[in-house]
Amino acid sequence: MASFTRIEEDHVSSITVHADHKIAKINDNIYGGFTEHMGRCIYGGIYDPENPNKDLIDEHGHRKDVIEAMKELRVPVVRYPGGNFIATYHWQDGVGPREKRPKRPELAWIGVESNQFGTDEFMKWCELVGTEPYLCLNMGTGTLDEALAWLEYCNSSQDTYYANMRRKNGREEPYNVKYWALGNEIWGPWQVAQLSAPVYAANAYQYAKAMKLLDPTITLILCGETGHSSWDHEVLKTCVKHDIHGLGGDPTKRLIDMHSIHHYTADQEHLANATAPRSAERAIEMTMALIDLARIENKVPPSVPRQTICFDEWNVWDPLRAPGEQGAEEKYTLSDALAVGVWLNTFVRQAASVSMANIAQSVNVISPLMTTQSGVVKQTTWWPLLLFSKYMRGHTIALNIRSPEYTGRTNPAWIRGTIETPFLDCSATLGDDGFVSLAVVNIHEETDYEVDVKGVKDGEKMDVYTVSGDSVHVTNGEEQKVGIKESSWDGKGKYKFGKASLTLLRWKA
Repeated sequence: MASFTRIEEDHVSSITVHADHKIAKINDNIYGGFTEHMGRCIYGGIYDPENPNKDLIDEHGHRKDVIEAMKELRVPVVRYPGGNFIATYHWQDGVGPREKRPKRPELAWIGVESNQFGTDEFMKWCELVGTEPYLCLNMGTGTLDEALAWLEYCNSSQDTYYANMRRKNGREEPYNVKYWALGNEIWGPWQVAQLSAPVYAANAYQYAKAMKLLDPTITLILCGETGHSSWDHEVLKTCVKHDIHGLGGDPTKRLIDMHSIHHYTADQEHLANATAPRSAERAIEMTMALIDLARIENKVPPSVPRQTICFDEWNVWDPLRAPGEQGAEEKYTLSDALAVGVWLNTFVRQAASVSMANIAQSVNVISPLMTTQSGVVKQTTWWPLLLFSKYMRGHTIALNIRSPEYTGRTNPAWIRGTIETPFLDCSATLGDDGFVSLAVVNIHEETDYEVDVKGVKDGEKMDVYTVSGDSVHVTNGEEQKVGIKESSWDGKGKYKFGKASLTLLRWKA
């Protein structure tokens, strides 16, 4: 949690860190990933058996360099298999002998799905990466029976049909998939089998009851929209209830655990681009208000844990610049990397409300990581993600920022007047190792800020990690123009946060 005080440009900026004021535990799942059958995310991304460079491929057909990159990011959970793809996906097409798997028309991104990569391949990949799977259910062309069958296939240890199908396919022990999404973007007109909010909510409620009867240990995620829409209000009002029948009357259980929202930001102008993620922070605040409203109106007892947010699609994405039907292979700039820094600051600040966030996507498709036949390219947006995942864990702590504020055009326009847009966007954490980490994004492309950093001992030596570049327009390719520069600061005087930069200061509390 951060408070902001706007000052004039000629005043001295300050950041006050309160290491002894823990706000909330950060769920590691905010550094989650997302892999969809879209473009080169799966085929040619995490699964690439046809690559002529066999040194890059393991015995399962997985890209070894991608696995190592995911390990480097310490990705805790990965969503699969969509995304829009899920609306016509039938999981049984993607299990069993590969030579018997059917090819199907793929309607979300207009292609053909070979089904050579499916549930068991994804689960194996998750084991190799050391991450948890998060599966999204087909609530477009799918059925409740199909959803229950998939849950049984993945999680049941009983002597039943789909559990035995899993055993026949080579996996004796259950996968114990914890996270399950009740559909994806069903509100959208681009969806196959788009539904109205009342119809979806009624279906989701019945799915949720049946799923938790089969496996009461799972975590269920409701399909929301942006967090600031009538859809979110309607489905939360219908589904956030205390169902004594579906939960056996247990006053400490909930049917719905999280509410999913999606948001992408982008703008051609740097400052509008870098401040756009502030809309996500406002969306989180509004979503939590709608959750509380549903709980109040439905008289959910306080003994039932409050539902939280699963921000399971987020990123910088301009669909005109990188159309989804063409694979959505964005080429990211330093400006985009700073926007990602603001996104990540948002999730850290809102740790009490956000239990999971999944960058869309993990490989090739609007991704910080791109594969070639010979290796991987780490785009500009990789570096803020790496810094945050490595250091911004533990508890989010209180801080106050005094800085000038950007007052120009925003995208979306409604940011202006609903939430501040400081030139210095910050978050701070106290790690379990006793270190304080302060992340500061200076979005100003022309001004360095001399800042009085308060809340540290005078002369405290700090490690410094900086992501910057020659201009906000630079990109990474064969030549890496944006990366992480490591240095130190003696803690004396003021610290200069360079123009167009992300800086992480780290010291022992």
